Amino acid sequence: MSIEDEIAAAIVAKMEGAQVAVTQNKGGHYSIEVISTEFEGKNMLQSQRLVLSAVSHLMKGDGAPLHAVDSLKTRVP
Repeated sequence: MSIEDEIAAAIVAKMEGAQVAVTQNKGGHYSIEVISTEFEGKNMLQSQRLVLSAVSHLMKGDGAPLHAVDSLKTRVP
């Protein structure tokens, strides 16, 4: 499984039914776009925290595959 697939799977595991697009930029940096009903009633910061909490395990440690999220877009369908 690619890291893009791992990121998407982690997000969908936390937010069932989410539509996720992950793009690798360079050197462990990624752009993520998530469309989910989970964002209803949440402000941008709350929505982004929800996504980042889903992938935080991929950002831990010296050999973490996800070094940084360069762009994070969240939307309600």
